[in-house]
Amino acid sequence: MTFPAVLEIPDEILDIARRLEGAGFEAWCVGGTLRDTLLGHPQSDYDIATAATPEQVQGLFPRTVGVGIKYGTVGVLDRARVMHEVTTFRRDVTTDGRHAVVAYGVTLEDDLARRDFTINAIAYHPLRHEWKDPFGGATDLERRLVRAVGDPALRFQEDFLRILRAIRFAVRFDFAIDRATWDAARAAAPGLAQLSAERVRDEWFKSLRTARSVKQLASLWDQVGATKVWLPELEAVGPAPTVAPDLPGRERDPVVLTALLCSSPATVLRRLKASNADIERANAIELGPEAPAASDVLSVRRWLAAVGPAAADLTALWTLRHGDQPSWTAAMNEIRLRRDPLTRSDLAITGTELQALGATGPAIGRMLAALLDRVVEDPSLNTRDALLALAREIA
Repeated sequence: MTFPAVLEIPDEILDIARRLEGAGFEAWCVGGTLRDTLLGHPQSDYDIATAATPEQVQGLFPRTVGVGIKYGTVGVLDRARVMHEVTTFRRDVTTDGRHAVVAYGVTLEDDLARRDFTINAIAYHPLRHEWKDPFGGATDLERRLVRAVGDPALRFQEDFLRILRAIRFAVRFDFAIDRATWDAARAAAPGLAQLSAERVRDEWFKSLRTARSVKQLASLWDQVGATKVWLPELEAVGPAPTVAPDLPGRERDPVVLTALLCSSPATVLRRLKASNADIERANAIELGPEAPAASDVLSVRRWLAAVGPAAADLTALWTLRHGDQPSWTAAMNEIRLRRDPLTRSDLAITGTELQALGATGPAIGRMLAALLDRVVEDPSLNTRDALLALAREIA
């Protein structure tokens, strides 16, 4: 791959680089945005690596945020109050497979040497239009290869999350993983148990959102040994279930995709310390009937009332599994267009009105449930007078 002579760098990034260079500190564009730009996916938020320490960066710019001072990163706010990350050149002093203690006062080359993969160890000087690629990252981009910087065993021992990152880049760009890098990743896989659930969850979600093939993602997690540590439920359904290889737009929902790939998505998301909302969605997917008993309007209305908010997730899951729109789509759209009553809150009466009929305590809930059942069967009954008459019969 031949580097372009000049990259179009946003003015906000150029302003930061000029101020750093004007104060005597080297400033280079680095990171994933640079990689993506070289692959033909232009980005705008370039990260900057600099010789200035975090304290010096904070002293040079009037508006900063200490987003990662411990690791050398300062967020610099531009005139529009958009944040750009500026990180000091650093090298690792000690690592434990999860976190590193870093030292400053090193060169750009030292900083690039501590990065995970060659395709992420490229730098561009936005003012001098100079490139630095000491580990052959451009060649690996051209070869469509994920390869560790230096000794892959050491790279993974420094941070075991890099095992999962290697897979994410491979499935995102449809790259191969270098043989030595892959062998080292498999050997280091037991170390994944040392990672925090939150970091693994974020990596799993990012991978699901960006993978060209979630089938390949599942297979590589299984092959490297990550499923044994974090996703045994994926092994339970097999590493390569019948999954559409290319997923657009809404189908990139990580909760739905976890349900697609794992036998108990709620268990997985609890282990990965997902949000309560995501865990509740996964629970509803597990508990709800995947599809209506039939495609007629009444069957679909009964199903929608039974599964509640999970209907959208279950429909998306069915579509992914079968590769086609479900037969009940037309009926579901018709029901929603008419706004047929499906929940107790859709009823034309409330518990207060049932109290006036003498209902108390749990009896109110039971009566509302019974009324909803009748209305689901026949939406025309959803009027105050009709429901009050039914309530008197039930009482």
